Amino acid sequence: MDASTTTDPLVEAPAGVETAYPPPDEAGNSSSLDGHALEAWRSYLQSHATILRMLDAELVSAHGITTRDYEVLLYLAQAPERRLPMSALAESTMLTRSGITRLVDGLVAGGFIERTACQSDARVSYAQLTDGGLAKLRKAGCTHVRSISRLFLEHFTAEETAELASLLGRLPGAQRGPACTIESA
Repeated sequence: MDASTTTDPLVEAPAGVETAYPPPDEAGNSSSLDGHALEAWRSYLQSHATILRMLDAELVSAHGITTRDYEVLLYLAQAPERRLPMSALAESTMLTRSGITRLVDGLVAGGFIERTACQSDARVSYAQLTDGGLAKLRKAGCTHVRSISRLFLEHFTAEETAELASLLGRLPGAQRGPACTIESA
């Protein structure tokens, strides 16, 4: 099976893009990664994990929230009426329903969001950003953007960043979304 006959969009190379390694054969066997491919994959995994750990530590230290907390506050700030159904929030953050429930419980306890019921459907509940949550997001946004710049962007030229955005944008799950702070939204 080649990439042109694959129907799964998560493994299909974009049209006109020739990949460095052939896709698995009909039996599902793949050749091993080596050389630049292995180096790229390992560097991606290791740097991603390291950067997220550091971003998390800096937000917790400076503002008492995690990167996941920040992400939820940001999604809510960018939503109409600063609220989203819990199911949409779970989907946006790629968390399970129980995972988003636990995260939201912590943000509710901190006074950053509230749970509200849907007036027309009792099965639906919303997470709504509070004024305190918006203030926390604004303060944390400055720290977060500085950290992203220092840990990631400063390692590339503007041209390399544009190329990297294009390359990473091809990956499964990559999405172009709104800004990463409320001020720039």
